[in-house]
Amino acid sequence: MIAIPPETPTAAPLDERRRRAIYRATYRGTKEMDWLLGRYATAEIAAMSDAELTLFEQVLVVPDPDLHAWIIDPSLVAHGPFTALIAAIRAFHKLDAVGTTASTG
Repeated sequence: MIAIPPETPTAAPLDERRRRAIYRATYRGTKEMDWLLGRYATAEIAAMSDAELTLFEQVLVVPDPDLHAWIIDPSLVAHGPFTALIAAIRAFHKLDAVGTTASTG
């Protein structure tokens, strides 16, 4: 057994969770969701608090078809625990601007 010297830094549990969440967000299985969640996670996860990260981790276990539907139609999760997170993902990708432009153009 190899002993780790005491001065060797170890990753904080929150940092480990962040790395795992980025991986899980980026490699979900469908390219669309890999792109939507992976890019969001890579850009935003460092600023997430423990509670925000926990909520993001809970979203990551939602099946792709359901999560994709929530992102496309946020009214499906209105007034639920994921409402603000879905809104943040949509805002990050400027999906509200696309919908607004399409409806006025």
